[in-house]
Amino acid sequence: MRHSTFFWFFAPTAAAMLLFIFFPIVSIVTQSIFVPHEAVLIESENCGPFGCKIETTVDQSATEQLRREKPLGRFAGTEIYTDRNHLAFGEVGEAWRASESLGAFFSELVDLPFYRAMAFTLTYTFVCTPFLIMLGFAVAVAVNSLHARLKGLMIFFSLLPMIVPPLIGALVLFWMIDSRGVLGQLISFLAADPGLSLKASTPLVWISLIVYGIWSSAPFAFVVFYAGLQTVPQDTLESAQIDGATRWQQIRYVVIPHLAPLMTFVALIQLMDNFRVLEPIIGFQAEAHAQSLSSFILTDLSGETQQLSSAATTSVLTIIGVAILLSPVLVRTWRDFRGGGH
Repeated sequence: MRHSTFFWFFAPTAAAMLLFIFFPIVSIVTQSIFVPHEAVLIESENCGPFGCKIETTVDQSATEQLRREKPLGRFAGTEIYTDRNHLAFGEVGEAWRASESLGAFFSELVDLPFYRAMAFTLTYTFVCTPFLIMLGFAVAVAVNSLHARLKGLMIFFSLLPMIVPPLIGALVLFWMIDSRGVLGQLISFLAADPGLSLKASTPLVWISLIVYGIWSSAPFAFVVFYAGLQTVPQDTLESAQIDGATRWQQIRYVVIPHLAPLMTFVALIQLMDNFRVLEPIIGFQAEAHAQSLSSFILTDLSGETQQLSSAATTSVLTIIGVAILLSPVLVRTWRDFRGGGH
């Protein structure tokens, strides 16, 4: 392909990436190192028949002039990154010096807002991702082995979690685990504790959110793996059968190696998706027990005083976290590609 042809072929994609990815990231990074100007205050002495008192008022003209001269705000550098609501370097150092054990240090660490959100986000990501891959693969293998007349029906039921909007699905499960719901009453009966409430326990809320995450994301893995199963070479499977390989050995030594690139692809997509978990927390109304980095950003953007700089800082840290999570998978993929090329 000639260079000019490649340029015009790739130009629309490059323009879209610059417009919707590069420029927004630059804007977020810029916003994270600036903070809004503080109002210019004027102190004046107001005297009356009962004495004098000092009154403080806002100088609107001076404040507006300052905002016009420096529209981005006051340069803060890494000040927001290291404050108590984010990386909290000072608090982390004090906790490390005061803690007598590693467990006590982590206990102090998760009391800080950002690290508490990071703890849930990482737990949700590292538990949901492997389980939804295994579940999606198992369902794909099971559906692929069914009779042709049953495949269409089972594919429809397997895709139901993907059809239901995430927020609606979270609300439905939230009502089901309520103390008056079907699952809530069943668990109370099995635990022989009529007063048991899933929504009042932080560990049970985390488990409920993770179960929902696996249930809602497994259909994506199922679709990818089911499509990949249609490309498995049948002659290789037949050769394995002739050699006496069991069903499990065929899956382990033929199917899984063939689908390994698709598993890497699903892992990449789901790591990014799970790391920005938000809808389940809102649907479960679980802000008191679980907060992710995305809900942390939403909290900064909500309310009367929108903390744009704080939200931008958390967004940048989230992007860095996603990059760190994806780097081992990307490096391995690149090595496999280079090895295959040689």
